[in-house]
Amino acid sequence: MEALPAEASCPICLEFFRDPVSIHCGHHFCRTCIERCWEWPTARFACPRCRDTAPQRSLRPSPELARVLEIARRLSRGEALGVGEDEEDEEDEEGCPKHREPLEVFCRQDRALLCAICRESRAHRAHTVIPLPEAAREYKEQIQAGLQTLKDDRDKLLEFREAEMRRNWEYLERTGAERQRILSHFQGLRLALEELARHLLARLGHLERDIAKAQDENVTGLTQEISRLDERVRELEEKCGEPARTFLQDIGGTLSSLEKEKLQLPPPPLPELEKKIHRFREENLLLEETLRSFQASRIPIPIYP
Repeated sequence: MEALPAEASCPICLEFFRDPVSIHCGHHFCRTCIERCWEWPTARFACPRCRDTAPQRSLRPSPELARVLEIARRLSRGEALGVGEDEEDEEDEEGCPKHREPLEVFCRQDRALLCAICRESRAHRAHTVIPLPEAAREYKEQIQAGLQTLKDDRDKLLEFREAEMRRNWEYLERTGAERQRILSHFQGLRLALEELARHLLARLGHLERDIAKAQDENVTGLTQEISRLDERVRELEEKCGEPARTFLQDIGGTLSSLEKEKLQLPPPPLPELEKKIHRFREENLLLEETLRSFQASRIPIPIYP
């Protein structure tokens, strides 16, 4: 069994698969191990190996993998039995290495196998000896007790590891929920700011069109007045160039019309446009002050090690 690859072991208990099943991502686990990991209710079920999640539990039996492992176990047990029988035959044949006698008893003090001659020797005469089956049974009980302690410790560690994994999954779920809340809040804030920006820019566009319209009207009026004055200047210049007799004819009418000429200045900016520009500026200043206050009051983010 030691020659089998690591893929034949469950990633949770680290032992060879018992009742192997596969989950949504394709990884294999012991059925009891994965069911124990998923025994707590959760929104999504994560693979303990690759962390891929699925909305529902999905356990698919793997009979092919189970048969391969069973064949490997049988082969391993057969080889172990063969090796054990050979060793027992060698021990029976060899016996005591010193006296070539069968090993019949076990010395408690020296924890050694003894033949009949060794038992009566000065080195072991005062020691307590017991038959081999009794010694084997006694020490097997001690080994079994220690083995059970190791198994209990392993089970405790498995439970502790599962608890740690569940707690870490809960932490990850909580941090994931907080991440979604942050993204949602800032997404809403971003959309609100974008909508406010579109509204302000639309109002500014309307105001700019009103200003352009008023400007066009004023420029048109000024252009017409300049053209009229140009024509009037041309007429008077031609008048001044006439001979004296022609020039003085109807001079009174010419002077009277000249006295009536007055400069017509363009009208001042429309009061309504002035009010709109002033109101828009005040609202924009208020928005700038609010954004500066928000940036100045940002919560400091602690840096964790």
